[in-house]
Amino acid sequence: MTDGTTRASSTMSFGDHLDELRKRVFLAIVVPIPLMFALFAFGGEIRAFLCEPLLRAMRANNIAAQLTVLSPTETMMMDLKISFILALVIAAPWVLWQLWKFIGPGLHHHEQRFVRLLLPGSGVLALIGLVLLYYVMLPLMLTVLVSFSISPTTTMDAGSAPTTAATTPSVPVLETDPVSPRAGDSWINTTTRELRFAIPIAGDQAHIEIASVALTHPGTLVAAFRLSEYIDFVLLFAMGFAIAFQLPIAMLLLSWVGIVNPKMLRKNRKYAFFGVVVIAAAIAPGDLLSLGVVAVPLVLLFEFSIWLIILAPTSRVASGSVLSKFSERFRTSGSAEGNVGDE
Repeated sequence: MTDGTTRASSTMSFGDHLDELRKRVFLAIVVPIPLMFALFAFGGEIRAFLCEPLLRAMRANNIAAQLTVLSPTETMMMDLKISFILALVIAAPWVLWQLWKFIGPGLHHHEQRFVRLLLPGSGVLALIGLVLLYYVMLPLMLTVLVSFSISPTTTMDAGSAPTTAATTPSVPVLETDPVSPRAGDSWINTTTRELRFAIPIAGDQAHIEIASVALTHPGTLVAAFRLSEYIDFVLLFAMGFAIAFQLPIAMLLLSWVGIVNPKMLRKNRKYAFFGVVVIAAAIAPGDLLSLGVVAVPLVLLFEFSIWLIILAPTSRVASGSVLSKFSERFRTSGSAEGNVGDE
């Protein structure tokens, strides 16, 4: 190699390119497929993890935390779907690495620096978006949405009911199941919001099993959420958040081709914020808290985009001096703070 613009590898023939492409495609799919079957073995645990925000929202609204399954194959198909998508997400770095090994040798050194900056940054931003969705946005959104799916709670004085000799014996109200229930016992579990019964197992009178009936609010609405519809709901929002968090990457690309610049973005900041509020209002369920939870990260991403464009202009990325410039700014900022403290 004589200079920085020389290709990373010698010229390959068309047949060599096909052989290399076949090799990279095989290596790319050899990881996701076995990984999908491995994840399917833990399908129950993964499904429970995804369903936990809805179950917590149902408990917060004082209804039984249960999901409905309407076909014998629904649970298995959902586990397969989740395993397939999760395998693709986990194996994405490996697949992108194989893609890079195929196209990388055909790029100049300065072109490779652009890809090395974009791909890891895109993955980190997508991961941040998914974490925010699961731990912050979903719990708030589902709590509000579930509250609209049930009838208003009817309350009354517990001591106002008439008592007579013919009154039916009361059912024990417990926070947890009894340690050693006997066949025929019944109780109300306030944690799971269920009326539970201890019944003998057919052909095995020495053991019992617990049956339950979900308690619902009296009224015209009964909350019953289907597993497949909820999983599709979560996956759709996960894809939306992962894409929305690519805003800094998209803005950086637009700045590299000369469409936007920091001055223009700062000048039109108020219009950008208005657009963010409109998008957040379309995504959020309607309450101000959820609107803020969606809007604030998007506003921060917009501000981060401006900072990123200033930090990584085209010339600096091509020369490979982005990290050194960042370190220089960090040291300059630290020394300035130290001088202020000394004064």
